[in-house]
Amino acid sequence: MTSLPRRVAAASVSVLALVALTACGSKSGDSAASTPTESSSVSSPTPSDTSQIVGITVAGDKGKEPTITVTPGAPKPAALQIKDLYVGDGAEVKLSDTVTAHYVGVDLATGKIFDSSWTRGQPAQFPLSNVIAGWQQGVPGMKVGGRRLLVIPADLAYGDNPQGGAPAGPLVFVVDVVSVP
Repeated sequence: MTSLPRRVAAASVSVLALVALTACGSKSGDSAASTPTESSSVSSPTPSDTSQIVGITVAGDKGKEPTITVTPGAPKPAALQIKDLYVGDGAEVKLSDTVTAHYVGVDLATGKIFDSSWTRGQPAQFPLSNVIAGWQQGVPGMKVGGRRLLVIPADLAYGDNPQGGAPAGPLVFVVDVVSVP
């Protein structure tokens, strides 16, 4: 992880953002080629709609910071869960891309935000191949302008007992893809 700051374009990205976006090393069984589990069909809701994966509700207009609500006792995901909240109309993201994205990360157990590019006031830019497996599997296929909900099991995030201040257990992210090269 010590080499990540050299790879991040924006010097103002906080240490927590770096932890939230960078894999803490590969684990056996992590595979970017795995097929994620779709939790529901792709939809294009109107801005007033809320979208939900069991125990998790997301509200917010396209292009604005989303609000993520986790119901106490929300079930831990057995596999990656993906739901498109807004389908973009731009270029499609590939694993080999460097992505510029806004995101909010929430701890599933507590429902508390542990990281947000929105709070910093600017999207983060990173090579998709350098982030946690849940992002490597869950972000490709998105289109620029899209918003996606990812519910990531611990084994595709940082595990149940991570080091270096990374959040433990299952994580929830709402990702808005701003651009790809």
